[in-house]
Amino acid sequence: MKTYAGYYKNKIREKSSSGGIFSALANCILKKNGVVYGVCMSSDNYSAHFERASTNSEVQLMIGSKYMQASMGSILHSVKMDLENGIVVLFTGTICQINGLKKYLQRDYDNLYCADVICHGVPSPKLWKKYILSREEQIGKCIELNFRSKEAGWYASGIKENYFFTSQNKNQYMNLFLSDLCLRPSCYECICKKNKKSDITIGDLWGVHQVAPDLDDDRGISAIILRTEKSENMFNCIKGDLVYKEITYDEAILENPSEHESAQKPLGRETFYRDLEKKSFESLWEKYMEKTLVWKFCGGVKRKFHRILLVCSRSERK
Repeated sequence: MKTYAGYYKNKIREKSSSGGIFSALANCILKKNGVVYGVCMSSDNYSAHFERASTNSEVQLMIGSKYMQASMGSILHSVKMDLENGIVVLFTGTICQINGLKKYLQRDYDNLYCADVICHGVPSPKLWKKYILSREEQIGKCIELNFRSKEAGWYASGIKENYFFTSQNKNQYMNLFLSDLCLRPSCYECICKKNKKSDITIGDLWGVHQVAPDLDDDRGISAIILRTEKSENMFNCIKGDLVYKEITYDEAILENPSEHESAQKPLGRETFYRDLEKKSFESLWEKYMEKTLVWKFCGGVKRKFHRILLVCSRSERK
């Protein structure tokens, strides 16, 4: 598989979680009078769901990672209708959503392009709802939301709710997510990672400082993994708008093993979900915070600590 490190030269990269490759792909499809399927937040920011986009303004709502399970609704039927009508379709999501789409369609379509995002696992929508309601008691109604704001740089990205920014290592929701306590049961043994049916895989290239340091400007770099002949056509469509460098697959996953590895199921996961049914977010945090921090210290999320060290070393050099 041809693999690249790269980022979109468009300023939309600033809003993106990593290098803005989704936006580049979407722009390519729209130029073909195609449509894009991706995940948007609900108008109240309480949930996430799939939408269909045929304009740039609609695609804008899909930019950036959403750290919760997204509702599919009737989107698979909509994708099939577009394909049957000869419309070029870009479908983006986690690999289980893409594999599910392919199984639903039951045949290949030349006008379907699928891009999966490297997935650590899918957290509970109920946990997010409890968290954001708790936050709204402190900051007021959440009008603007960005799960991966680069206000403090890509390495120190975090959640921004309205005007309030919390770095990832200090945000309670992200700490619980990275502890793996709140993931779906299937995420601990993801069969889809072993048989990806997507055309292209995109995600954070956390090892960029080792494999492509000349591209490392702390504004977000993507790993771009081409899996099919279709993906090479997609890459040829966007490469003129990218700053990129060819790397190996092993270099791409050096510090992002979630591309092929499932999360480890932590002790206390079942207890956590029983408590989720009856406890407030604050009570959940108080009960599980110490266990979460101990679990991470034992090596659960090594890349996060490495990013913190990188930020510290950058500060010292400055």
